[in-house]
Amino acid sequence: MRLAETSDLWWKNAVIYCLDVETFFDDDGDGCGDFAGLTQRVDYLAALGVTCIWLMPFYPSPDRDDGYDVTDFFTVDPRLGTMGDLVEFVRAARDRGMRVIADFVVNHTSDQHPWFVEARKSTDNRYRDYYVWRSDTPPDTSGEVVFPGEETSLWTQDDATGEWYLHMFAGHQPDLNVTNPGVRNEIAKAMGLWLELGLDGFRLDAVPFFLETRGQPKDEAANRDPHDYLSALRSFVNRRNGSAVLLGEVNLPYKEQLEYFGGPDGNELNMQFDFMSMQHLYLSLARRDARPLAETLKSRPALHPDNQWAMFVRNHDELTLDKLTDGERGEVFAAFGPAKNMQIYGRGLRRRLPPMLDGDPERLRMVYSLMFSLPGTPVLFYGEEIGMGEDLRLKSRAAVRTPMQWSEGKNGGFSTAKAADLAVPLARGEYGPEHVNAAAARRDPDSLFNFMATLILRYRENAELGWGSFALIDQPEPAVFAHTCSSDGGLLVLLHNLGEDPVKVSAKAGPEDGPAQAFKDAALLDVFDGGSVPLQPDGGFTVELGRYGYRWLRVQRKGDRLAP
Repeated sequence: MRLAETSDLWWKNAVIYCLDVETFFDDDGDGCGDFAGLTQRVDYLAALGVTCIWLMPFYPSPDRDDGYDVTDFFTVDPRLGTMGDLVEFVRAARDRGMRVIADFVVNHTSDQHPWFVEARKSTDNRYRDYYVWRSDTPPDTSGEVVFPGEETSLWTQDDATGEWYLHMFAGHQPDLNVTNPGVRNEIAKAMGLWLELGLDGFRLDAVPFFLETRGQPKDEAANRDPHDYLSALRSFVNRRNGSAVLLGEVNLPYKEQLEYFGGPDGNELNMQFDFMSMQHLYLSLARRDARPLAETLKSRPALHPDNQWAMFVRNHDELTLDKLTDGERGEVFAAFGPAKNMQIYGRGLRRRLPPMLDGDPERLRMVYSLMFSLPGTPVLFYGEEIGMGEDLRLKSRAAVRTPMQWSEGKNGGFSTAKAADLAVPLARGEYGPEHVNAAAARRDPDSLFNFMATLILRYRENAELGWGSFALIDQPEPAVFAHTCSSDGGLLVLLHNLGEDPVKVSAKAGPEDGPAQAFKDAALLDVFDGGSVPLQPDGGFTVELGRYGYRWLRVQRKGDRLAP
């Protein structure tokens, strides 16, 4: 794959790193991370190999929902710094070859946002239609709430006018009315501002919810198709920055996700997270059986060439398992979160990966190798690269959002403030900073950090992983996930053993009905250690995989030039 063919679609083989400015690094010692501190840590991210930094919300907020309750889309929360600090960070990242995208919350605002403060004053206020209201008593929606146990309805009655406002999430986060042209204009202006300041796109939060037209007159909703709005938003963003990306959070079955890509035209979201494969990966890990993941990926639809899947094993929210059956979810709970305080909302886990795998380094490396090898763009959550764990003392999703652990020193090197003044408490226990920290990891050649840096390098060197066609390899071992990625004549064979027992895999690198002699004088070259496995003329090979073993193998034909 030639660079000239891929540079404008940079996100197809990017490595995205999600972080929260508030919990990354505190420069001024007030206990809260800030942009000045993040700028000091840009070289750390460059050394890891990150090519795109995804910022969680940094806008002014009461911070009742980790910044997703926004009170102003047009500036930086003063706790995190100034607009100038953000621009300096973006410049520093760009100087090191990294792009920056940011969370953008289109579905709702904080109830303290000036728009909502005005809207609730009267039914004829100019901002009233910026939100979704009803005058009649709403039906029972307790079965639809996103956060069971925290909310009992999607509607809350406002004392000022007696009417109810819609909130698909928390009651303090009223839903915006995206059928209103005024709301759409404000959103476009805000996005335009951040693009002008150097951002390269946005991660759009809760996309199906902000396209919801519940509570709107049927004729109005019909005349303002939300998918038309998503397409218009993509068009606007790309007019301002031709290579900007819209990465959407769409936790739906594949068939419905296609609609949010824009169908065959691919003109809505550029990228979407692959929640289906993530959830079935955990089922496969729980069973030590690759077949649930394989069957899911077999059903994944082909995309327009300008679209892409984003692959992940953990993120900033709960590890949702809502697309599994009750029985399947129970299997994952039993394997990785048997205690009730490890579970959340009855559908997910509030844990990080290393503790879920009992700190097993071989299994942990295999999982990340598998994630990077699956066709798509890998997304990491801060601290994954050093093996951070959760802190179950903290409520809800906060368990996985503890401060970054830089050293074994005071406050894990995150801040010089008193521990009581930290914006978020530091993790404790066997995954606390005295045991897990970036300084020690970078010095240790066998650390997870250095493994991840190598993994990222190999991913970037093998463009087929981001750009190529995916195919499963037929082989008899149920614990082995075997597949190929191919593009422009290049072919990668990727093998992962999800089981504890060593296995011997005998299979073919090419299709079963491929031409004889197609692989004559060819071999499988290991892209990690340089070893080779002989290939039969029909593509046949035999490879041994150890406990949680993995191999990335490139078909090397006679006369092919070796990568440096």
